[in-house]
Amino acid sequence: MRFWQALSFTDPAHLVALARKAEEVGFEGVLLADHLFYPDRLRSKYPYAEGGAPPFDAATPFPEPFCVISALAAATSRLRFSVGIYILPLHDPLEVARAAATAALLSGGRVALGVGVGWMREEFDAQGIDFPTRGARCDEAIGVLRKLWTGRVVEHQGRHFAFPALSQSPAPPGPIPIHVGGASPRALRRAARLGDGWIGGGNAPEEAARILDELARLRREAGREGEPFETIVPLSTPPEAGVYADLAGRGMSASVSWPPSLALGKVRPGLDEECAYLERFAEGVIRRHG
Repeated sequence: MRFWQALSFTDPAHLVALARKAEEVGFEGVLLADHLFYPDRLRSKYPYAEGGAPPFDAATPFPEPFCVISALAAATSRLRFSVGIYILPLHDPLEVARAAATAALLSGGRVALGVGVGWMREEFDAQGIDFPTRGARCDEAIGVLRKLWTGRVVEHQGRHFAFPALSQSPAPPGPIPIHVGGASPRALRRAARLGDGWIGGGNAPEEAARILDELARLRREAGREGEPFETIVPLSTPPEAGVYADLAGRGMSASVSWPPSLALGKVRPGLDEECAYLERFAEGVIRRHG
């Protein structure tokens, strides 16, 4: 079992040091987060918490993830990077393709891209992007990214995106894995049909087991059961050996250590506290179950 460290909601000044610490103590990679802004009046309901309130507020930092990845890659040599999740239909795929390819090149191929459709309608409204069609936009954008990442001359004429024959350089050093987020039936179908993996949003073990079984079924239906497929499954319960063993048998590739602020119960923990938390997780979980 491999383990990623979520660095959502973290003080940007701490990110480089925490990436170095994560690499030092044996994490597979670090996960970042994506939001364009926090609205002054939030009406959208956060789907992963009872009551609909998100675990962050207007003061929570959301630095641009590809900028962060490039900085963290320069400070590490083995650590992988992903976004859990990047709100793909909120962004122009030409811009996303260029940013991800550059980060992948500069990191030596250590970048994956976790994508999802988003839940905060206010972000889409501010960008003038239709909220109800975000799923279809996400599906189409995944194909656009893969075209552009070949480095060849490509064109696209789709429902939501269109461009004439063009190429982007630099191309990534290899295929960038796309991990699809979300636990709705449509999100799981998207992961099974279009993704190189699935990334969870924090699931109880029994829910994670159900999702993994459903992903396996959907991938068989799509004729993709023989292709590589990475599943990064954050759990909402404390680490337990039996749970990891059961979920690994169902196809779970990796789990996730909670963001330090949530694990420590502090809005702005100090860097020393965060590093100590990573060390404790590595000693108590990675060395036992990794």
